[in-house]
Amino acid sequence: MRNQTFISHFLLLGLPIPPEHQHLFYALFLAMYLTTVLGNLIIIILILLDSHLHTPMYFFLSNLSFSDLCFSCVTMPKLLQNMQSQDPSIPYTGCLTQIYFIIIFGAMENFLLVVMAYDRYVAICFPLHYTSIMSPKLCVSLMVLCWVLATFHAMLHTLLLARLSFCEDNVIPHFFCDISALLNLACSDTYINELMIFIIGGIFSVIPFSLIVVSYVQIVCSILKVSSTRVIHKVFSTCGSHLSVVSLFYGTLIGLYIFPANNNTVKDTAMAMMYTVVTPMLNPFIYSLRNRDMKRALIRVLCKKKISL
Repeated sequence: MRNQTFISHFLLLGLPIPPEHQHLFYALFLAMYLTTVLGNLIIIILILLDSHLHTPMYFFLSNLSFSDLCFSCVTMPKLLQNMQSQDPSIPYTGCLTQIYFIIIFGAMENFLLVVMAYDRYVAICFPLHYTSIMSPKLCVSLMVLCWVLATFHAMLHTLLLARLSFCEDNVIPHFFCDISALLNLACSDTYINELMIFIIGGIFSVIPFSLIVVSYVQIVCSILKVSSTRVIHKVFSTCGSHLSVVSLFYGTLIGLYIFPANNNTVKDTAMAMMYTVVTPMLNPFIYSLRNRDMKRALIRVLCKKKISL
């Protein structure tokens, strides 16, 4: 038998920040976390309160904001706690739980971007049939499908991780429990885990991205047939926010997992920070700053509050 010990906790190395700059970066990350929470909460509340935003597009956007909010809450509080207390440990069960929620909310964002691309495709290519196609029943069904697929994805990888054995080495060179880092620490066979990541992860990444590309190819082909500059401008303003979020999400994902840096933990950490912290923070700004409907909804809600006061 191999010499194995039961690992009760892991040690997160965190970010490569010099001790003299710890307080500065703690304040920065705290501000980023609060901005993420506040920004996404504002979008969710606005969509709930303003009846003008009770449309399929904003229904999906509110779910995207909820996913971003939860995604940030999975990693940032632990990072801030570790920076403040200088205690990098995380329990074994806490590590698996963190991985589960990282996967489920990361997958949710992936699927929601596909659904939102389909919504824009129907709105632009079939405007007269938009209401009948994007019915409330279909919207709810698409959301349920997203949650089911994301839950299956997260549960599969978490259960496969739970069957592994870990030896003395329990140091994770990251600021959160990363699935690839845990596989490197395992002293049992990880072939099934890696195979499922390659197959299921590949399917859940390539197919959604391909569907988004196909949707926008159809959108571009549709607007090229229109000679009106005003219509073209409206289409691009409508799709601009979604394209910005897609570029940000898949850009960091490709840099982190498809083209990883060999033995470059600083680069990997920076890309992971973009993926888990910066993207959820920027999404509310992208949608609110580029979207006139959101600005008008904010004004209407604030005016109602002033009148009631």
